[in-house]
Amino acid sequence: MSDIHFPPRELAVMGILWRHGSATVAEVRDGLEEALAYTSVLSALQTLEEKGYVRHEAEGRAYRYFPTIAAERAGQSALARIRDAIFAGSAEQLFAQLVADRNVSRAELERMRALLAERLGEAT
Repeated sequence: MSDIHFPPRELAVMGILWRHGSATVAEVRDGLEEALAYTSVLSALQTLEEKGYVRHEAEGRAYRYFPTIAAERAGQSALARIRDAIFAGSAEQLFAQLVADRNVSRAELERMRALLAERLGEAT
């Protein structure tokens, strides 16, 4: 699972599983912005299970699905693809884009600063 890629629908399903920790097909369906048939959501979950990204356990007459890969691991793979494809491999340019985003709050920027200081071995 070195390069993890989710098509948009699968990413939306995984997002719900990551946020909630687990979910039934009906719960995933309710959490999606796009109105999908139950069978479409079930199909997406089955595909994700075949790929090894989710697992299920019986819960009454339904199945409860659990992510088997952390959101952070999927994020690392996605950011690496963005860094390479859009920013010519430059982490600095990717970071500059994040910092320049006006939607990033001051609190988030402060946490970024603390992470940088920690990574550089400095006290904040």
